[in-house]
Amino acid sequence: MVKCICGAVFDVIVDLRTRSSTFGKWHGEILSSDNMKMMYIPEGLAHGFQTLEKNAELVYLHTEFYNPKYEGGVRFDDPNLAIDWPLPPAMISDKDRNLPLLSQLRKYF
Repeated sequence: MVKCICGAVFDVIVDLRTRSSTFGKWHGEILSSDNMKMMYIPEGLAHGFQTLEKNAELVYLHTEFYNPKYEGGVRFDDPNLAIDWPLPPAMISDKDRNLPLLSQLRKYF
């Protein structure tokens, strides 16, 4: 579960489960301290967000302790996903910029 407790973000989930009928599909919602929405992220889905206001803060609830060995993802600008981000990307970490495309990632599932 993820919730924005300060500011606002555009929160996105992407289905990475190759046997799922929704593989490669994404869904996005605005989470904010005003609307108090939360998003549930099932196992096998990637999660990313874009801050829409300065000083945005998120709270995560996880089923397991964080382990960097299991960290991964897919590129924010993957043309096959065509995520409709509300703002042009401004600051992207090297880690996020260098994530694989969905077509490259699929070979691992």
